[in-house]
Amino acid sequence: MNARQPRSGAPFAGRSKRRTSSAARPEPQNLQNAQRNYERYVSLARAEAQIGNTVGAENYYQYAEHYFRSMRSDPDRT
Repeated sequence: MNARQPRSGAPFAGRSKRRTSSAARPEPQNLQNAQRNYERYVSLARAEAQIGNTVGAENYYQYAEHYFRSMRSDPDRT
């Protein structure tokens, strides 16, 4: 067995830089994404509840609640 040598960061040097600030992203788009995800998870939760899977429904409702809170805590929202 031979010992592995640590890899250098050289292969990643050519990658483009990632955004470092969330200010570069438009806030309305983030709000729309949160609303879309909220509606999606509520819909999934209702479908699970209809077929009798209460555990699955509760799981989706918890995800929906996360996005609901994200929409309500948006400081730019009037």
